[in-house]
Amino acid sequence: MDSTRDLFIALARRYAFADLGALAPSAEIAEVCEFGQRLLSLDAEDFAAEARVVPADLRRRARACHMPQTPREQPRGALESLRPAYALLLEVIAVRWHRRELSPMIAAVHIASEYLPLLAFEPQLGHAGDPARWPEGLSAPGSRFGVIGDRECDHTKSEQSATNRTLRVSVEPAEGWRAYFDRLHSQVAGAMGVCVATCRNPCAAMDWIEPEPRADLQLRARTALAFAETPLVRLRHAAPVGHGFGVPSPEEVLDAWERSRAVLDKNTIGTSALKEDGFPLPGLPALFAAIADAPIEPSTLLGGVSAHVVTLLERL
Repeated sequence: MDSTRDLFIALARRYAFADLGALAPSAEIAEVCEFGQRLLSLDAEDFAAEARVVPADLRRRARACHMPQTPREQPRGALESLRPAYALLLEVIAVRWHRRELSPMIAAVHIASEYLPLLAFEPQLGHAGDPARWPEGLSAPGSRFGVIGDRECDHTKSEQSATNRTLRVSVEPAEGWRAYFDRLHSQVAGAMGVCVATCRNPCAAMDWIEPEPRADLQLRARTALAFAETPLVRLRHAAPVGHGFGVPSPEEVLDAWERSRAVLDKNTIGTSALKEDGFPLPGLPALFAAIADAPIEPSTLLGGVSAHVVTLLERL
């Protein structure tokens, strides 16, 4: 029994929640492992799923990363603030790196890149891009935000469609709300970044932000958009090789990150990526924090789940 338990404890400490859940010696441990696997898989729709056997503090921290599934769901989770979600993303990236699961790791980096402009906007919005709480100034007279077919707007056709939808999705049924988040919200994030940072024909969409904070936001949003084009994020779109797909090696990931840091080192925000902090991708937490204009460190949420599972196993 001791050798089996030692094996289970080793799996828990390696965050192997799926494997341990399938072998779990009790229903309670299996349920906690399912909770941990949802977090590791970044299944944000189900972070708030009922898991009564999980300690309340872990459930509360997971709910802070949860994406609401209806327009009026409370609390607002990741629509209130993206900072807890980015802390979890950093922890997932680190765990995947240490487990040498590089495809899921790069997928987590890609997710982070998609919503990074909204992380930059959070100080000005007072929330994390909640469609139920967009500022009235976003669609004030003279704004082209959400206007489909306007040729003066720098948004692509898909971005125009997404921004048009975001202005009305909060009054749609729950099915429409979920479909919007499945396909369009990340495009809205990019479109917001374009509005404040790179638009060649500025309209009134950003006039609700005063000039000084807008200049600061412009720099942070431009860096967020630049991150999405770095060699690291482009690894997500690796070309097919043979009968499978190319999976980058650790050396290729580190090389892509070093080249990405060089690309980002163009301003005071991007330079933060040069910080040597012991993270698997050195400087990534500092970069996210600089773009957010707020402290962001890797969370200990997965670590807490792992420690709780170990405690349960040691009681057997």
